[in-house]
Amino acid sequence: MKKTTKKILKRVLISIISLIVILFMSFYFYTLSYSRATKTDIEKVYQDNKSIITDDDLTIIAPPRDIDKNIGLIFYPGGKVEDIAYLPLLNQISQSGITCILVKMPFNLAVFNLKAADDIYEKFPNIKSWYLSGHSLGGAMSSSYADENYNKLDGLILLASYPLNEAPIKTISIYGSNDYVLDQTKLDNVINKVKIDGANHANFGNYGVQKGDGNATISRDEQQQITVKLITDFILNK
Repeated sequence: MKKTTKKILKRVLISIISLIVILFMSFYFYTLSYSRATKTDIEKVYQDNKSIITDDDLTIIAPPRDIDKNIGLIFYPGGKVEDIAYLPLLNQISQSGITCILVKMPFNLAVFNLKAADDIYEKFPNIKSWYLSGHSLGGAMSSSYADENYNKLDGLILLASYPLNEAPIKTISIYGSNDYVLDQTKLDNVINKVKIDGANHANFGNYGVQKGDGNATISRDEQQQITVKLITDFILNK
């Protein structure tokens, strides 16, 4: 009887361990598949702006010193998208005097470090006003963070995303009319939202085509130029 019980327990233990290994390996291979940044676009940003700094999991795009407004914008990338895919967008925003801080997320998923902003503030004592932004899943996680930390922020900017809760700070949701990834019905009750006609989900970043997305009828450059103006107006015109 004891031998039978031991055999059963051994089989159960082996089954549990096997299941854990399978789940771990499945997750590992899942994270290996992600959208890479378009290499030529990123190289051009680095060629044009020699002041971009990488510090651990942060990429810092500082504005020209003569127009620095002591405003910081923290950016959470979209799910399974390489963080530097958003450098072209953020580099343009920095030219309006805004320090942009791009966060590299564990496994390229913001859900694993939604409180990343907490580790950033003290590194930039010169910044007097903070904004948080994110694309897609990054937007959802930035919204979740802002809901509990609204006192640390002056505003929330969501790209192809929507606020999960109503944080008591000014918020804007920017999305494309041809975005088929975003559930646009979630924006029905959002007060401050802007739809970019002809824009899609992926072109807020530079990482190519995204599965399930609609076809953009405006160029990526035009979509990002419009987005930059919307963001800078939102931040600077308080």
